[in-house]
Amino acid sequence: MRHLDLFSGIGGFALAARWAGIETVAFCEIEEFPRKVLQKNFPGVPIHHDIHDLDGSEYAGIELVTGGYPCQPFSLAGARKGSDDDRHLWPEMLRVIRQAKPRFVVAENVIGHLSMGLDEVCDDLEGEGYEVWPFVIPACGKDAPHKRDRVWIVANANKEQEGAERVCRVPESKRNAWPGLVLPRRERVANGIPNWVDRCGAAGNAIVPQVAYEILRIIRAV
Repeated sequence: MRHLDLFSGIGGFALAARWAGIETVAFCEIEEFPRKVLQKNFPGVPIHHDIHDLDGSEYAGIELVTGGYPCQPFSLAGARKGSDDDRHLWPEMLRVIRQAKPRFVVAENVIGHLSMGLDEVCDDLEGEGYEVWPFVIPACGKDAPHKRDRVWIVANANKEQEGAERVCRVPESKRNAWPGLVLPRRERVANGIPNWVDRCGAAGNAIVPQVAYEILRIIRAV
């Protein structure tokens, strides 16, 4: 099973994919420091620099596309400009999905996405023939020492159900979390640690791979 990872950061989705037995064949990441991390941890895997220049048709028929597209347009901590924010890059991810036509899509974003932009994303994916299931899963659902609520969007292009009614909205009672692995605690002490600012920024933007793994292992089984 092959995987194209967009907005890759330091490779959280790719790490989860590796655990699940899924091969990551390419990344897309614009920031320099995360690109260095990807090159170190996933040697030989090509890295596209800018999603605007990525031609999804190069990956036509790939089984899985993932991406934690930028959260700033929707974040409760920001101005919440939505589609008016120049960092609103969901349309570019959608374009790549439309060109590559993967069987599965998994995306991640902040909790503020629930009240801004999520319906658009679900509608866009449904318009491309996907069944879409958004979940709210916190990092502490995998025993991390912080809550970190995130919206996880899982989409499946099930050819056997073409023409069937598409389901996007999931009741609150169905937005499950899973128990399991523990993330290590990190002390906020910078003495002797190189690239500390870059490391903190990259970690802050990263997904929790233990959560992604639970989703990807089920996709792999399917």
